[in-house]
Order: sequence, then C-alpha cells, then structure tokens
Amino acid sequence: MSEDLAFGGWSGILIMAAYGLIMLGIGVVTYLRNKNIKASNANYYLGGKGLGVMVLFFTFYATQYSGNTIIGYAPQGYRLGFMWLQSVTFMILVIVGYMIFAPRLYALSKKYNFVTPTDWLNKRFKNKGITILGAFLMLYGLGNYLLEQLVAVGQGVSGLTGNTIPYQYVVIFFILIMLTYSWLGGMKSVAYTDTMQGVALLFGVFILLIGSITYFGGLPAATDYMEAFAPEKLGVPDLSGSVGWFSMLFLVTIGAAIYPHAIQRIFSAKSEKTLKNSMVGMAWMPFVTTGVVLLVGIIGMNVFPGLGTMESEQLVGMMANGIASENLFFYWAMVLLFGGIIAAIISTADSVLLSFSSVVSRDLYGRYINPKSTEEKQIKVGKIVGIIATFLLLYIAWNPPATLFDIFVLKFEVLIQIAPAFILGLYWKKLHTKSVFVGMVVGTIVAATFTFAGLEPLGVLSGLWGLAINTIIVVIGSLLLQKEEFYFDEELESVSEAV
Repeated sequence: MSEDLAFGGWSGILIMAAYGLIMLGIGVVTYLRNKNIKASNANYYLGGKGLGVMVLFFTFYATQYSGNTIIGYAPQGYRLGFMWLQSVTFMILVIVGYMIFAPRLYALSKKYNFVTPTDWLNKRFKNKGITILGAFLMLYGLGNYLLEQLVAVGQGVSGLTGNTIPYQYVVIFFILIMLTYSWLGGMKSVAYTDTMQGVALLFGVFILLIGSITYFGGLPAATDYMEAFAPEKLGVPDLSGSVGWFSMLFLVTIGAAIYPHAIQRIFSAKSEKTLKNSMVGMAWMPFVTTGVVLLVGIIGMNVFPGLGTMESEQLVGMMANGIASENLFFYWAMVLLFGGIIAAIISTADSVLLSFSSVVSRDLYGRYINPKSTEEKQIKVGKIVGIIATFLLLYIAWNPPATLFDIFVLKFEVLIQIAPAFILGLYWKKLHTKSVFVGMVVGTIVAATFTFAGLEPLGVLSGLWGLAINTIIVVIGSLLLQKEEFYFDEELESVSEAV
C-alpha cells in the first residue's frame, strides 16, 4: 500500500514539486541574465559556444546517463544478470566513438559556425537529398529518444511513490516544467540545470548501492539466489549471446556518439582544450554510474524475485523505497536520488527537445522552407514545432509501447545510418556524394524493415545489417567513381591534421 511506502502520499508529491520548481527557477534566472543578448541560433541552441569544462562535463554526463540508464539499465541487469556487464563496456566505447571524430569536427564547427549536425552534412556534400534525409533520420532518433524519457520519468516516479502519483500526471507536470525553462533559456538553461542534476544523480546512485548492500545483502546474497534459481544469469553467454553482445557494443559505440544533441555539445565547447578535458572526465563515468546501476539490478533479484518484464521496469523505485524506510539518513539520501533520477531524465529530454527544435528550425525551415527568415523567427518556429512533437509523443507515452531498453535500441537502428556520411566524410576526401545518398537510403530501408519485422540474421542487430550495406555501397561507389567533390581549404586542413 502506498501509505506504507517512504515516498507515499504527500511527501512524494512535495519532493517531485520541489525539484521541478528548482529546475524552473534556474531557467528563469538564466533567461533574466541573458534576455538582452541578441537572439541567434548559436546563442539559443549552443549557449553562445562558450561552455566551460565543468558545465560542459555535466551537460555531457546528465545527457548521456539519462532515464534509460538509471531506470532502464537496472531492470535489464535484473533480467540478464552479469551478462549486462556489457552496459559498462559500451558506455566506455561511446567515449572512444566521440574521440574518433569530435576534435576534428570541433575545428570545422569553429571555422564554419556550425549549429546543428546537419550543417556539417550540408557543408561537406552540398547535396539537398543528403541534408534532408540526414535531418529526418536525426528527427526520428531524437523523437524516439524523447519518448524514452517521457516513459522513464513516469515509471521512475510511479515506482518511487508506490503509484501514489499517477504515471500520466507525473509526465505532464515535468513536460510543462521542461518546456518552460527550455523556451526561456535555451542551451544555457539546459546546461545549468544539467550541472545540478548530475551532482544529485551521482550522490544518489552511490547511496542507493550502499543501502542495497547494507539492507539487502549485496552481491553475495544475489549470486546465491542466482545460483539456486537462475544459474544461466551467472554463466558465460553462448555463441548467440556473444554475437548479440558484440553487435550491441558496436551499435551503441557509433550510435550514441552521433546523437545530434551530443554533437551539439561538441559545438558548444569554449575551446578544443575544454572539449578534451570534459571527455577525460566522461571516460570514468561508466564505472561510477552504469557499473553501480548494474549492481543494483543484480541485487534486486534477491530482494524482489519473480518480477515480470514490465513489473521489473519499476525496480529502482521499489528498491529506493525499501531503503528509505530503514532510517532518516537513507530517507533523505533517497530523496536526493529521487530528484536526481527525475532530473537526469528531464536533463536528457530537454537536450533532445532543444536539438529536435534546432533541426526543424535551422535545417528544414531556415534552409529550405523559408530561407529569408530571420534567426529569431527560425527559433520561434523550432519552439512551436518542438512543443507539438512533445505532446504527440506524450500521447504514445500514455501507454508505453515497450520496455525502456527496447525503445533505447530502436532509436539506434535507424539513426546509425548517417554514420558513414558523417564520419567517413571527415577523413575521406574522395567520398562520392551520390553513393553516400544511395547508401543512406538503402541502409535506412533495410534497417527499418528488419527492425519492424523483428529480423536479426545470425543474431546481429537489424541496424548493423543496414549499416553494413550502407557502408559497402558508399565505399564501393566512391572507389569506382573516384570523383573528388570536396576538399578542406589549406587552413582547415592544417588545423585538422594538428588535431
């Protein structure tokens, strides 16, 4: 019963409201401090390209470790056991993915004043088909990711409050908070709220692990339970499981690194040194975040045995409630975790929404629909379309279509099809434009068809089949046609090589 739970009743409602109002307050203060600055795409969507190391690190962190990490990964650990150690591995590899292209792309963005990832595609290929298709693939990935966050915030708070606060009310409340401060302050509001959210999340997750070990027996009790009742969760995966493991690692390494909102954080860095220092800090975060969440999920097997797939989606909230009931210290620690989880989810949702709006306003409306529009008008169009898209996704989130992990994978299957154009385009001067466009189209069709038909030949994820065909078309087409279509100028060439 909800009244027996630590966060049941009015205490849960007050905690939720307090964190929402803090985020709103940060947005209002940011707006008041910057209201006299001229409205421009770079100022609104990239914070004037002046984010320092600390703010850039936390906006990367709070965006990367979102609702799917805290709320979604623990249940996945609960369902898979130690095989879900791959979550730590692929979060490490995401940083490797960034470093493949981030420094060089940053140099290009400074020279050519990029605001969105599509600006790079447009500059590199000067092809309407590639630019528009790339924009729509990004919008698909961003829309899917925003849906994931809307589902996560409802699942998280419902679990934490024992369903005292209805799922739908939670989602609506935080959508309104998010839309308000994002509308007012843009990237600066988002980045500053991310800093608060990241600190709360880190502290709360560690206290959750300590409480789980203290009151629920920790790993020894969990492994004893698995040995007795689910030995397959202790063992090494079979051949099929290993193929799935490595295909997931590859999918996330590339897919997460080319998140449009993550790329815009690259563009937002104050300097190349700032960007690299932030990435150094991010390299440690998989161990202290994803690794901790994995342990919580595994410990949960012994605490709440026999949960079904959708029931386990509320595991983190259920464990936090149990720990908070033990004593006053853990109660307030779980209050912080409660807010940190909500904040992490909203910090990703606001980043995704901001990026979604920028692609609509600059790449589609400003570049093709109304090229003569002012930047102020483009921003306004992006805000309005973003709000409409959010409420359309809210309709879907009202009754979640799948688990958070399923939604997490789905967005990568199609988004990853921009990778050959995006990454190879940085290093291969003779990349052929028409081959790139055909590869993107065919790869997208194959990935989408396989995904929605549930096809994973040889155990390899659908998106990777699309990416493989996409890359083959791009490489063979470029080698056969051997047409030089774009060169960096000498100044940029020297900058890129130095990087």
